[in-house]
Amino acid sequence: MSAPALPRTARRSASAARRPGLTGRTVVNLVVGVSVLYTLLPVLWLVLASTKDRDALFKSNVLSVKGFSLVQNLKDVFSMDAGLYGRWYANSLLYAVLGAALGALISVACGYAFDKYRFRHKEKMFGLVLAAVMVPQTVLALPLYLMASKAGLVNTFWAVFIPVLFNPFGVYLGRIFSQGYVPNEVLEAARVDGAGELATYFKVAMRMLGPGLVTVFLFQLTAIWNNFFLPMVMLSNQDLYPVSLGLYTWNSSASVSPEYYPVVVMGSLLAIVPLILAFALLQRFWRSGLTAGAVK
Repeated sequence: MSAPALPRTARRSASAARRPGLTGRTVVNLVVGVSVLYTLLPVLWLVLASTKDRDALFKSNVLSVKGFSLVQNLKDVFSMDAGLYGRWYANSLLYAVLGAALGALISVACGYAFDKYRFRHKEKMFGLVLAAVMVPQTVLALPLYLMASKAGLVNTFWAVFIPVLFNPFGVYLGRIFSQGYVPNEVLEAARVDGAGELATYFKVAMRMLGPGLVTVFLFQLTAIWNNFFLPMVMLSNQDLYPVSLGLYTWNSSASVSPEYYPVVVMGSLLAIVPLILAFALLQRFWRSGLTAGAVK
């Protein structure tokens, strides 16, 4: 027997019940689409503008094929000012990659200690770490400069490298990852087998904290690569500049010497390549790391 047909009023009610869901999905898709356009349009403009010479950059439509000068711009960016951009790029890679790697190890180790060990005033100290997360980095630039000045580190590699090794937000994430990935029972089993605390951490806990290390590394890498104010305060020698500060100096010079505009655009495009590669290569660890502690 076929199912009885619903009354007309019941069909209207069911249709009305389905309509808000469809409307909600449409609104969500619209918001997501606008967000994607807002994110990608500047990148698209940067890619297209990097192919233009100086005249086409200001006189023609960026979407046009006139003034195509990609290869020349690429040559100019590495030959301008005796190849200074290459030195800036190497400096940024050194600051960011080495600093993010060491910073991630330090942050996760501190978070592990806050999670697994008991010591006096632990929660109060962790509260200070959380309070430090809310302090803007620009506020710390002047105290760091004064400390570096007394230590004789101003205008040196260490003046920029040492401060980026310590990240309160990374310590917070390290504790969250330790809670989500490292069971206490596994650590107790390692201790029963005779492993010391350092061996337990490096041979047991660190292997479980791999996704957490990668996640903290990516956050650190992005923050250090985009770091601008601290190098501007600490450095006066252009040979030590990172890419962010170097492009700023070129952009400041472009108002007097317009030939800097194409190399600034091309340099900006090249500056985002390491971040894109890092996220593309490590995204599976990053995505799994962000779910740490979500399932108990």
